[in-house]
Amino acid sequence: MSPGSQTDRRGFLATGAGFIFLSAVGCTPTAAKSQPSSPGPAAGTGTRARSVTPTASPSTTNPTRTRSPVRVALPTITPWQPNASDVEPAAKLRAVRVIEAIGSWAAVKGGGVAAAASRVSALGETSSLAREVPLFLDGASRAVVEVIDAQYGGILADAASVLVVCRQWRAGDKSLTQVGTTVDVRLRRVGGTWHVTALYPAHPGRPAATLSALAKRVLENSQIELPPASAADVRSGQVHDSVLNALTVLAKQYRIGVSVVRSGHPTYVFGTTRLSDHPRGRAFDTWRIDGHAVVDGATPKSLVVEYMKAAAAAGSYNVGGPYLLSSSGSQFFSDATHHDHVHAGFLS
Repeated sequence: MSPGSQTDRRGFLATGAGFIFLSAVGCTPTAAKSQPSSPGPAAGTGTRARSVTPTASPSTTNPTRTRSPVRVALPTITPWQPNASDVEPAAKLRAVRVIEAIGSWAAVKGGGVAAAASRVSALGETSSLAREVPLFLDGASRAVVEVIDAQYGGILADAASVLVVCRQWRAGDKSLTQVGTTVDVRLRRVGGTWHVTALYPAHPGRPAATLSALAKRVLENSQIELPPASAADVRSGQVHDSVLNALTVLAKQYRIGVSVVRSGHPTYVFGTTRLSDHPRGRAFDTWRIDGHAVVDGATPKSLVVEYMKAAAAAGSYNVGGPYLLSSSGSQFFSDATHHDHVHAGFLS
């Protein structure tokens, strides 16, 4: 996310015969919808479901020796938790739990809108939020959401944008599939408690008919970890070469955990009317460097600082992160929003 004003800154699981029980769970993109004064990208499909080699839970034999149906087991997901060093952990946790509630269920009838609405309502949130992530409302018999990262799209005193980067695993009787997206979750603080007001799933767009050699290199580079929506952004052909080139340059020295590229990010720098570089395909955010989360207080400061400098050397005119670096111009910035990631923006 680009810098703005001073305020812009940055259940239980039981697997037995393939069942999974969760207190809250879900996430991924689909149909577009209008947004308020500070809109995020239009909602749309992030990545198509892909088949995964199924892992069947053991079948059992009843007294008549008739074998019961084989059920594919969902992967065991560790529920996401905010880092102790986060500036506003309660906002992130509320955003994540709502997305999980929409996209995770253990019973066959849990995949519909009504069931998802009930789970969201049980969290104390408006039940209609369940309709805002249609990609997660598939009719699979069971599903679970895996949150890859939750970072700020913006954080103010009483308003926030939390970008929930996630994938959803779906299990049928004989198949296991996966979809993924990034959801811009908008929140308001009311009486000291954060509540979700709107959800804006990513809209990467269709894959390009032809893809540049540079884009292909980024997609194939094992040093660049792209979440579902970001990979779809690159495949769409709407990411500028300056971004792709910087990623390949940085990947020679670092293992890059990308959180957001183009879609799933607010259209405007949060709390302002200035266009962000992200929706224009001219920026990317890094949440993890060489396996170390930027937000984690245990991550060496030197690693983050050197990465920020390397991003600038790779062509970024606008590098934001948790530390304010000195320069002859205004190439570097730091604020609360960028406490949990490194932003790299490009002019073209």
